[in-house]
Amino acid sequence: MPNEIDVDTWEAFEDRLNEFRNHRTTNEPSAPALHFRGHANSRWSLSTTLERNKKPAMLFKDYYRAISVLRPEIETFTSTQWAIPTYPEVEKLVQDYDPFSLALTFGPHPAYDYMIYLRHHGFPSPLLDWTRSVHVAAYFAFNNAGESGAVSIYVLLEGKFKSGSNGVPSIHRMGPYVKTHRRHFLQQSDYTMCLVFGSDSQWRFAEHDRVLTCNNVHGDIWWNYDLMKFNIPVGERLKVLKLLDEHNLNAFSLFGSEESLMETMSLRKLHFQN
Repeated sequence: MPNEIDVDTWEAFEDRLNEFRNHRTTNEPSAPALHFRGHANSRWSLSTTLERNKKPAMLFKDYYRAISVLRPEIETFTSTQWAIPTYPEVEKLVQDYDPFSLALTFGPHPAYDYMIYLRHHGFPSPLLDWTRSVHVAAYFAFNNAGESGAVSIYVLLEGKFKSGSNGVPSIHRMGPYVKTHRRHFLQQSDYTMCLVFGSDSQWRFAEHDRVLTCNNVHGDIWWNYDLMKFNIPVGERLKVLKLLDEHNLNAFSLFGSEESLMETMSLRKLHFQN
């Protein structure tokens, strides 16, 4: 399980995170980078939108076939084109363990730019999105929070992104260096996929939550965890969103659409000023 820490205020969370960062700087000068993910409800699990669409163990090749078939129609309406491998090429790549495992670890990742575009526009995705900015994670945690309870911010060491072995589900970090939709860069995004090569000699998606929350601890001190989960009261919502907006981190700066502009202006005029 992740090391779960309850704090009373946003400032208390910042203090604990700074404590963790200072410890790492002192003891591990070359420690892996941190990645963050914000949840509007502390009860939510670490699950992809594909998992939430009841497809947690879908074959990679079946998912690739689906998005390949959709590509011409999406290109027509978006005036964008993606140079992605054909389905037969990917079907051949995933037939054996080693070739696809190497591609996941070192690249190239098949249709990665296209999959990111689909993820940012609501198509069910096997990508679990993270951000390199704790403040971006805080925005996503607090912006859609409910009236009570707590939000969560996950803190993950980059070193946790690692390949497993044949038959063992593993997390693969896809990386930030890709030409894709502008939201990827505005949100300082990074992504992981969880896959397993099963006894049926098929690559299929697996559940992030089962891998990331298992065998996570490397000691008995809270900062020795690979994955930490901070729970912050929902009552801090407007304070945190106002602080973020003062640094120009809001719906409009993260999405850049007219709808996000209206959302940002409504918070400023109807809530922050009061």
